[in-house]
Amino acid sequence: MKLLHIDSSLLGQNSASRELTADIVALWLETTPGLAVTYRDLDANPLPHLDGAALAKSDPAAVAAADLVMEEFLTADVIVIGAPMYNFSVPSTLKAWIDRIAVAGKTFRYTEQGPQGLAVGKKVIVASTRGGIHSGAPSDFVQPYLRFVFGFLGITDVEFVTAEGLAYSPEHRTQAMTAAHAAIRQPLPLAA
Repeated sequence: MKLLHIDSSLLGQNSASRELTADIVALWLETTPGLAVTYRDLDANPLPHLDGAALAKSDPAAVAAADLVMEEFLTADVIVIGAPMYNFSVPSTLKAWIDRIAVAGKTFRYTEQGPQGLAVGKKVIVASTRGGIHSGAPSDFVQPYLRFVFGFLGITDVEFVTAEGLAYSPEHRTQAMTAAHAAIRQPLPLAA
């Protein structure tokens, strides 16, 4: 079994989403013998934003980088993503990664009945962190966006571990992170 671990926070060691993804991955390592983990840090090694040259595949280095991202995604059984909320959405580095995995003919296709996801059978776990409280509010573009994108790619097993209100006070941050860590320790169904 393979797990792909993606972090996108720019806060390094101070990142709540990185703390949560590390805990999620540690749990999977504890409970899944032989689990192989691939790690990608989108802040330390950002992908360039999608542009015309990338679509035209005119740069061999960019093509190789995109192919590696696609390979990591396609071979993963479980994808753990740190997705902090920046200005009500995902970090642009995470969007650049999504642009590399949402590729017609590879992870989805168009049919006479509409789009069909081709990346079926995967599990996605998202550690979503926010300074404010946005769950269920019109200001939350993270969870609906990621659930839609992965569903479009054929992945319906998408779980969110959320810590929010982190900027309210140190006490609130501690309580929110404690609750998120406790949620992680709930039994996670393993991907087949």
